[in-house]
Formats: sequence, structure tokens, C-alpha cells
Amino acid sequence: MSDNEDTVEPMDVGEDNSNESSSAETTSSSKTGGEYENKMETDRSKRFDYLLKQTEIFAHFMAGNRDKTPSSPLKCKPGRPKKIENRKPSITGDLGDKKGSEAADHRHRMTEQEEDEELLAEATKSSRIIRFDESPSYVENGEMRDYQIRGLNWMIDLYENGINGILADEMGLGKTLQTIALLGYMKTYRNIAGPHMVIVPKSTLRNWENEFKRWCPSLRAVCLIGDQETRATFIREVLMPGEWDVCITSYEMCIREKSVFKKFNWRYMVIDEAHRIKNEKSKLSEIVREFRSTNRLLLTGTPLQNNLHELWALLNFLLPEVFSSSEDFDAWFNTNNCLGDNSLVERLHAVLRPFLLRRLKSDVEKRLLPKKETKIYIQLSKMQRDWYTKILMKDIDIVNGAGRTEKMRLQNILMQLRKCCNHPYLFDGAEPGPPYTTEYHLVENSGKMIVLDKLLPKLQEMGSRVLMFSQMTRMLDILEDYCVWRKYSYCRIDGQTAHEDRQRQIDEFNMPDSEKFLFMLSTRAGGLGINLATADIVILFDSDWNPQMDLQAMDRAHRIGQKKQVKVFRFIQDNSMEVKLVERAEVKLRLDKMVIQQGRLIDSKTNALAKDEMLAMIRHGANEVFKGKDDEYTDEDIDAIICRGEIKTEELNKKLESLGESSLRQFTLDVPTQSVYQFEGEDYRNKQKAIVGMWIEPPKRERKANYAVDAYFREALRVSEPKAPKAPRPPKQPVVQDFQFFPPRLFELLDKEIYYYRKTVSYKVPKNPEFMQDAARIQKEEQKKIDEAEPVTEEEMEERDHLLTQGFLNWSKRDFNQFIKANEKFGRDDIENIAKEVEGKTPEEVMEYSAVFWERCSELQDCDRILAQIERGEAKIQRRASIKKALDAKMARYRAPFHQLRISYGTNKGKNYTEEEDRFLVCMLHKLGFDKENVYEELRAAVRSAPQFRFDWFIKSRTALELQRRCNTLITLIERENQELEEKERAERKKGRPKGSLYVKSGKRAAGSQDGRGRRKKKAE
Repeated sequence: MSDNEDTVEPMDVGEDNSNESSSAETTSSSKTGGEYENKMETDRSKRFDYLLKQTEIFAHFMAGNRDKTPSSPLKCKPGRPKKIENRKPSITGDLGDKKGSEAADHRHRMTEQEEDEELLAEATKSSRIIRFDESPSYVENGEMRDYQIRGLNWMIDLYENGINGILADEMGLGKTLQTIALLGYMKTYRNIAGPHMVIVPKSTLRNWENEFKRWCPSLRAVCLIGDQETRATFIREVLMPGEWDVCITSYEMCIREKSVFKKFNWRYMVIDEAHRIKNEKSKLSEIVREFRSTNRLLLTGTPLQNNLHELWALLNFLLPEVFSSSEDFDAWFNTNNCLGDNSLVERLHAVLRPFLLRRLKSDVEKRLLPKKETKIYIQLSKMQRDWYTKILMKDIDIVNGAGRTEKMRLQNILMQLRKCCNHPYLFDGAEPGPPYTTEYHLVENSGKMIVLDKLLPKLQEMGSRVLMFSQMTRMLDILEDYCVWRKYSYCRIDGQTAHEDRQRQIDEFNMPDSEKFLFMLSTRAGGLGINLATADIVILFDSDWNPQMDLQAMDRAHRIGQKKQVKVFRFIQDNSMEVKLVERAEVKLRLDKMVIQQGRLIDSKTNALAKDEMLAMIRHGANEVFKGKDDEYTDEDIDAIICRGEIKTEELNKKLESLGESSLRQFTLDVPTQSVYQFEGEDYRNKQKAIVGMWIEPPKRERKANYAVDAYFREALRVSEPKAPKAPRPPKQPVVQDFQFFPPRLFELLDKEIYYYRKTVSYKVPKNPEFMQDAARIQKEEQKKIDEAEPVTEEEMEERDHLLTQGFLNWSKRDFNQFIKANEKFGRDDIENIAKEVEGKTPEEVMEYSAVFWERCSELQDCDRILAQIERGEAKIQRRASIKKALDAKMARYRAPFHQLRISYGTNKGKNYTEEEDRFLVCMLHKLGFDKENVYEELRAAVRSAPQFRFDWFIKSRTALELQRRCNTLITLIERENQELEEKERAERKKGRPKGSLYVKSGKRAAGSQDGRGRRKKKAE
């Protein structure tokens, strides 16, 4: 903090401010439109004065916008009114205005009176500006760091000058806390409680809410999230009454509930991960521009690597009246000129300086130890080498440059090679089975898994906790099986994880004395806004094309609150395309950093992966893979593997650090261009033909064969039947559908109108060949209706308009389909659940529609198909109910069914499953709930965690589908047993015997039917 900044006591400032603050600064959620406009106008004047004092460059942008409104609708959003009156002529600097030209002349001297007025205004203004030199009193449960206090002062200065800004501190430096402190300042010292809006990624919603409660409990923060019904209740009972200060919501909710948010005059609108609006034509970007807000703040942890247009989009959102023209901005900062023109570099710095604040951890957070990254180079396993060879051989012409190198084909080859580098089991048909077992083969067939299996025990012994990132969710599936097998306690987040489960797992992992050792995340889904600083080890199982994604992943652990040094282990398959992928990412990262530090912008075109780069990646290491010599590296001790990785990492870093910008730009991924057909004296051109038949190709979408004879010859001869022109319709006739159930009389009037219109245009009905022999007769009848048509009378038009109000005009085809599917899912009588499935309709509307539907469904064109669809669903519901009833009856016969239950197999005992296994399946299926979704996945998990099966590899290796088949067999046996008991019970009642004896007898029979555990087959039943 500079020496000339005033430091004031909070209490004095609050009293001073309460006396001097204008009505435009004292606001609430009920702020009137007039006060809002006054505040906007006041900020606008302060903003222009402030910007012109920073640099005269802004006069260039503002001169064209003082007296005109941008023509683009995007640049004239209602959230930022463009009408500006009573402006100082000195700001525009118009050549045609004498005062303006004088103001533009730097030699023009100020009068004594003008100078006194300006000094007085500056003194009055500076007396109201607050500067903190310690953590504010309203921030509780901790203190802000010194650089965070400087960031807060910077944002306060922006607010006082009517400026919006970008807080771009590196990830992990506490942008959330600084933002909360700013909003707390607004409430404590400016008496502005809100309403404020914070728009964040869905994954960080609860974290933001918790941070508000922790750091500034005086701010009443609410969170808008949930399904349609939950949101409607929240809006009605919480949002609209206005008993809150800050509304936190996600990008998706912002789009869905835009009509609600547009009703508020927001004070501060904060957008986290601001790169989401760098495209001004995206839906989110357009919608947030429509919201009315007096101040805006963007948060981003990634450096501004955007091209000029994307940077303009962010500045346009912050100050639309200043940066209104993208063409003007592009012309002023031409990218090509920026690469070499120092004056343009200085010009760009001058423009960004008032809006942007970015600090790096290495510069400000001295207590946070720098992270240490080690690249672990791993040899391919034998199985990986075989699959890698197959992939290269399949496209060997591309590898040697002989074939056509389409970009999409190269991308597909790279994708397949990346899968192979992770684990060959990612290819269908690679894993041995069925039965599929979780054993050591899961480890030994992947080089990365071998190293991981050595690394994790060492880390656990050291007391470390691990974050593991992968691009591929199916790779996370394999890692999850591995963790279950090795009994590592873990959490997992990917793109399919529900919001509630995501937050619950994060809380469990971050709990004091948490038992969770490992947290698996997909790089894209788990790399934003999540605080996992309780872990100190990061394992990148594979690398992202965009190095910023990997940096974000590392910063989940390397952030404020981390007490240990964060160690990053990046797994790389040696002599594979991954080596070049990582090298390219390192070069890109260093080059971007070098350019950003010089104040220049990255041309997005240079970041695209070119075809020759992709080809070089594919070629890298091909000879070594083809030679196929087994490597002994994987048998090394883990310490030796890490040591060798540290040496290689240091060598690569030194190599890149020694290169300047020009050398980095010329850094190539090329490998020698000799043909990879030739190795070990053998020509693979001929060998390819023999190997092609051995290729096990991953499944592809196949086009279904068309065996229709007419269609075949039409396609073969390229002969298409001429389409008959559509019959004309009146231009403004309402469109009605059969499922809207209008009165039949309406269709008569509409047909009359159509026939008369066709008569007026002299329409002749063509023959339809589909009617074959009846074509001439049908044509004649239709033509007769047209020729005899009469115009619709005024009374009939009035009747038509009246009938249009008697149907379900507001029911769309989408609503109808949802209604049919809901009937199929829940049955026609469950109106309550059906109404929940039909979005946008109240239960009363659905009930009314349902009554009419079942009364008039015969009028529908596809009536039989629709009714059959619903009846099939109802039959499934009845079947589920009967199965549940059978299971309930079976379980009711035993006090301790997990120990006593017996199954009457008869002749269907089978040799694979034992009675103990069957008993567990039946009892657990009943406990979990037969009609529950994903019940067999839960049953599979229960089997794998059951202690009695810890050595029973057969039952533990069953898939969910195999367990479902076995349960279906057992249910059939139970239903048959129940039926036999009921028949015997009826027979006994006729003879007068008591009921109880049947169950005893049944139990003995079931016990006597056991013939021991049969020998298990290897193949699953």
C-alpha cells in the first residue's frame, strides 16, 4: 500500500460516510428505477474522468460513443443504458467544438477558480475513500493476507471510480475471500446490503455458500439450485421476499431463470471463471448482459490468453459504453503489429491496467512452498506394446505419409494411442473374460498401473494423501476397481457425479482425520473451484492437450491452507506419443507465459494442433514399439523410477529454459522421416496385409443394411421418385394438433376454409400412386370437394375463433410426449407423479388433460400404438408389484432370513451358485428394494464388500447383468414355491388342517433339497 493512501478507523469512516453518502449509494432490493438510473449516471461521469486520467487512449474509444448508440443489439443491452446527457465537452475532444479543441490542447491553462474547484472536489472525494491496512473487522474466523487486503483496496478503488474489473489472481490465492470482503465492505461502510449476484460453476456452489457463512456471516447468502419444483418454491418463498443480500447461482440456473433475475436491479454482479463469457454470442454471455447491475466483477484464475476479440468481449461486458465496437478495438490493437511494435504493447498495457489485477503465488504467497513436478517415464507393458503396434499397423500408410492425412483421421489415431497408453482394457475385447475378475492382471497389463501399484503404498506409508486425475472416465472405472481390490479408501468425481454427491465427497475428504486416502477426478470435471488442500500429492495419470487444465488440476491441492510441499507426479509412457504431447504442452505453456508477461496477446490460431504435429506425435517411438523388446524398468524399485524421472524432468526444463522466444516458436516435434516400414531388416509393407486380419478393432457405429428391394435399386441407380407438391393451405390458418383435443366441429370449419382456399387458387388434386386402383376415385372425390367449396361466413369465423379457446392450445408435442411416457412409467392413475414429469404444467392442468385424454384418446391418429405403449408400462408396474409381493411373502416366513432362508430349487439347482450366495442375493435384493433404480449395481457392490465372500472370487467377479439374471431365476423359483404353498393351503383348508404346518413342512423340504456346493464352472452362468 502506498504512503499517500489514507488509513482511517472503520467506525469514523462509517459515520462520515453515512452523513455524506448520496441516495444513489444507499440501496436495497426494493431500490426504485429512478435511483438506479441516478447511480448509473453518477458512475458514468466518474468513470470517464477516471479513465481519461489513466491514459488518453480511452479518449479514442469514448469519443465515438458519447453522441451515438452502437448499432449492434448486442452492444446496447438494457443492463447498461447508453443514453448520456450533460457531458463535459472536454471529454469528447470534438474538432468542431471550440471548447472541445481547447480541452484537447495540453497548453490550455486552467484558471485559478477552476483549479480551486478541482482540488476541493479531489479532497472531498479522497476523504471518503477507505483503505485497509489490516484485515477488516467484518471478516470473521480468520484474517486476510496482506496481498488479499491490497486486492480488496484495489476493488474498492474501482467501485469509488465507477469502474468494473477483472480479478485474475492465480488459482489458490483466495479470490473468493477477496470478493466476499468487497461485498462485506459494501454493506458495512457503504450501507449497501445488496442485492448482489454471484454466478459460479455448479461444482463450486456449495463452496461459495460455505465461504460466505465462514468469512462474513453478516451477509445473508442464499443459493438457487435444484429441479424446477424446488426452484419455484425457492423463488416464491425466499428470492422474491428479498430477505437476503447475496444470491449465488450457477450458469445453467442463470439461463433457465433469466426472467426472474431480470426483475432485480443488482448492485454487484460477480462471475467466477469469467472465460465462460469470452464469446459474446454465447447464450450465457447474452443473458448476463441483459441483467441490470451497477457494478460488475469478473474472476478468473487462468491468464488472459484470449485473442483480441475475446478480450474485447470481456471488456465490453465490463464497460459496454466504452468498448462498444469490436471492429474499432481490433483495428486499434492489431495482433500482427502487436508482435513487434513496442508502442502497441505499451498501448495494450495502458488499456488493461485500470481493469486487471493478477498476482502469482510465487510473488505474493511466500508461506506456500512451490510445487515440485516430476515426470515419471514408464515403459509399455507387453500387452500395451501389442495393441500399440496394431493401431499403427492399421494406419501404417498414414504413419509413413503414404496415405491421405485428413485431420480427423489423425485425431482418431491419436485418441486410440492415448487409450492404449493408459490401459489396453479401454478397448472392447482386450480384457480376458467372462468371467471378469479383479486380480493382478489389472496391474501387470499397463505400465502406468505397475508404477502406480508401487507408488501408492509408499505414499500411504509417508502419511500423504493423493489426488489422481485422468481425462477418461472409463480409466477412472478401472482405477476404482483397483482401489477396491487393494482396499484403498477413495472418493471419485467425474462429469456424471450429481451435485449433492460431489459436495458430500469433498466434505468427507477434507474432514479432519478423514480416512479417505485417494481422490480420483476427471481433469475437466474436477479441475475448477474445488479446494482439496488436505492432499499433498497430485498424480496426473494422463495429460491434457491444454496445459492450463493440468495446472488447474494441480492447484486443487497447491493453494492457501496447504501446509506441505505439493508433489506432482506426471505419468508418461516412454517412446510413445505421450512424450511429444507433454513436450508440446510445456513449450506452449512457456511461450504463452513469455508473451503474456510482455503484454501481448496469443493468436489462437497458433495454438491449434497442426497435422504435421499430430503426425510427428504418432511417429514418435514407433520403431521402439515395433522392435518389441521387453524392458526391465518396470521391475525397478519405485525410488529408482522417481529418481530417473527427476533427472529427465530437470533435463527437459533446462533445455526449454535455454531457448528464447524465437527458438520456442521453431521448436519442432519432428522425428526422422525414414520409413517405419523398415526395421530389423524387414519390410512391413508386405507384413501389413497378413496382420490386417488379426486386428481387433474397437466397435464402431455400423450402418444398418437395407434389404428393401425397391429402395436398393433406387439407391443403386440413383433414381429418386419425384415428390408430389404439397397441397396449398390458407396463409394464416391456425395450426391445431389432434392431441390438443379441440371440438370436432373446429376441424370441419378448418377443412371448409382449406377447400375454399384451394378453389380460389385453382388447385388441381394430383393422383397419388400409393392408393393404386383407388387413386382415380379418391382424386375425383377430393377435386369435387374443392369445386363445390363455399366461403366461410362471418358467423362461422366467430364460431371457429370461439372453438379455438376450447382445446389445449398451450400443450405442445413435447408436453404430449412427456405425458405419454409418464403414463407408461407410473400408470394412468398416478396423476401426482405424472404431473412431475410434464415440465411447465401444474398438477391441475395435467389432471384436466388426463381426463380428456382418456375420454377422447380414440380420436388420436396413433391411438392403438399409444395405448399399447402405456399398457406395456402398466404391465411392467404390475409385474414389479407381484415380484415385491412374492419377496415379501418369502421373507416373512423367517425370523432371520439372512441365515435361515431356504430356496426350493427342484431340478433347477445348477452348479455355479451355492445356496449361501443365492440366500444373500435374495435377502439383499429385498433389502435394497427390487424396484429401485440401479439396484443390481448396488447389489454387486454389496456382494463385493460382504465379509463372507472375501475369498469367493466367483461371486465377487459377477457383473450386474449376471447378478440380474441369477436373481430373475431365483424370483421364478420363489413365485413357483409361493404358488405351490397357496394351492396346498387351499387344499388343507378344505381338510380343516391349521396353516402353520405347511411352512414347517416347506422349510424341511427346502433344507432337504440341498445337494451341496457343486463344482463351479469357469464360465459365468
